[in-house]
Amino acid sequence: MKKTKMTVGLSSILALVLVLAGCKGSVEDQSEAAISDPMPSSTEVPWQSHGNDWGEQRFSELKSINLDNVNELGLAWYFDMYTDRGVEATPLMVDGMLYVTSAWSMVYALDARTGELVWFYDPKVPREFLAKGCCDAVNRGVAYIDGQVIASTYDGRLVSLNAKTGAVQWDVQTTDREQSYTISGAPRIAGDKVIIGNGGAELGVRGYVTAYYVKDGTQAWRFYTVPGNPKDGFESKAMEMAAETWTGEWWKWGGGGTAWDSFVYDPMLNLVYLGVGNGSPWNQKLRSPGGGDNLFLASIVAVDADSGEYVWHYQTAPGDTWDYTATQHMILADLDWKGSLRKVIMQAPKNGFFYVLDRETGELLSAEPYSATTWATHVDMETGRPVETETARVFDGKNVTVPSNAGAHNWPAMSYNRETGLVYIPTLQLGIQFKEPTHARDMLPAQGYWNQGFDRTNYVVPQLPNIDEIIDSSVTGQLLAWDPILGQPRWTGNLGRVTGGGVLSTAGNLVFQGHHDQFRALNAETGELLWSNAVHTAAMAPPITYELDGEQYIAAAVGFGGGLGAEGGSAAHGWDISTNLSRVLVYKLGGDVVAPAPDTVKEPIPKPPPLTGTPDQIQLGQEIYQRHCSVCHGDGLRTGGLSPDLKRSKAGVHDIWQQIVRGGLLQSAGMVSFAQFVTEEEAEAVRQYVLSVTNIAYEQQQASADQP
Repeated sequence: MKKTKMTVGLSSILALVLVLAGCKGSVEDQSEAAISDPMPSSTEVPWQSHGNDWGEQRFSELKSINLDNVNELGLAWYFDMYTDRGVEATPLMVDGMLYVTSAWSMVYALDARTGELVWFYDPKVPREFLAKGCCDAVNRGVAYIDGQVIASTYDGRLVSLNAKTGAVQWDVQTTDREQSYTISGAPRIAGDKVIIGNGGAELGVRGYVTAYYVKDGTQAWRFYTVPGNPKDGFESKAMEMAAETWTGEWWKWGGGGTAWDSFVYDPMLNLVYLGVGNGSPWNQKLRSPGGGDNLFLASIVAVDADSGEYVWHYQTAPGDTWDYTATQHMILADLDWKGSLRKVIMQAPKNGFFYVLDRETGELLSAEPYSATTWATHVDMETGRPVETETARVFDGKNVTVPSNAGAHNWPAMSYNRETGLVYIPTLQLGIQFKEPTHARDMLPAQGYWNQGFDRTNYVVPQLPNIDEIIDSSVTGQLLAWDPILGQPRWTGNLGRVTGGGVLSTAGNLVFQGHHDQFRALNAETGELLWSNAVHTAAMAPPITYELDGEQYIAAAVGFGGGLGAEGGSAAHGWDISTNLSRVLVYKLGGDVVAPAPDTVKEPIPKPPPLTGTPDQIQLGQEIYQRHCSVCHGDGLRTGGLSPDLKRSKAGVHDIWQQIVRGGLLQSAGMVSFAQFVTEEEAEAVRQYVLSVTNIAYEQQQASADQP
């Protein structure tokens, strides 16, 4: 029952999200139930905001699918999207329509009962913008309000679409297109405004978050997350305060602090909570050589929803130097905390500690490790600061830091189940060996290309030691059922390689999550695996559930790529995706549709040109490759299939190597010119390094083929 790929001649995208029904009354009157919007009286139970309710708990009261019958779950329909890259989107379902996004910020409106395409919007993001971003041209979904679907685009725009037709209603540019800003996060609705941030810290930008009026797209306010050049004056008292925590000439590096994903709005307190990212560059010794907390990096910041004015902040990693962002999913809940009801915000950021804060005041209530950590022993509850270990900032290329820069928890959303009282967190357990920069160019600010302030040649995965002794576990990822009140896990589920996808929990006592190439359901109380289904690609995005005509559906968007499918990450850890697709999968009880697997065709490595480089030239090529190329083409040339596998470059590619690398010959395909950063000699050194790896791989391929 494959859906035909058809394009409706409508030119826009709508955005689904927050309906604040059930949120009236004084703050004092609100109880735990206030987080959940009441179900409508109609036959539809929608999923119309990013996290389902305004607290982004990703919990559903639906329970037609439950422990007793989940094994009867089957595919109701599927839809193949028009890309074959990473899919990280949370679908929305409103008025019988499912809204979902794919790579390149494309938006699809599908009949939620049948999967038939109703309309499609392509914002036509220039492909050269791929080089301006971090982790694939992904998109995490749309927002919905009053018949509008509001979408973000990778090239920095917000677009309002008519929810029924897809017609563009307004289109605003939120970033400077000349700088390396991108948007991969989903917009959020806050009253009559839509909130959006941006990415680009690794490429030397200064982060900010902007609110626009949903009626016409005019700007309401903007909150900068790090200070700019003091000589230019400060945009707010908050920036003046933050500047006191920086040293040196940080603004020349950009500063970073991009809030690229996590926002949540509390309509009772009229606060918007911003999850702020890492510094630019990561290495604090370069951007702020005199130290300092570097506000508001790696912080949760509460701002007034009407004005954008600063209210409070809590910093999870003061003076961040490890890429320990606080951009991970945040959840609002009302908890019985030591005998009294507390309005809290919860987060499991990259740094390995699970935080529970009073969301009115920012007071720290709990900070317990949910992962192994070598950078800090604990969080001091008096000061609220992590107690760093003696080796926390030792970057000699030998000291192993856990968590790695990928974090103990990254962008895949967690879920809070009000019935079990547990938060379900997709976690990682990986280490990294940071190394201080050894090349002069890595010690100088430059906007527009990757510079983390560390020696990237040390990021090659095979060079990492066995970290089992450090993390006391042989797994690299697990689904963690966390008790936020006790500050400890209830159960863990071994995922094996890397990590799993985002999470949904339901009143049917179920947890749904993507697990590599499987979509699965687990017992919410025990973690027992109850059901799974092959998705024929990577399932990373968080699923949703909705009800139509009394029938419950589970929907998930799948596709390999992005931050978890990054070429130098998952692929290098053995997650090899030979073929890829972007697909929407919708399940129901008794579903009997079969979604075909894509044809797997892996071209052999062609015989490469001879290797003529000297050992020194090859070594230089590896350094330049790791510095500029590995982000897309994979550490050690281990690619996951999203960007070309350079080992499979034919002789003709080598003949025009300089035109590609320095001349921008393939710019329209996303391979921009590196002439500003790579000399002709360095480009040739990279080619020789590629040939050195390719020749070995080719010989191994031939030897394997000769064996009986």
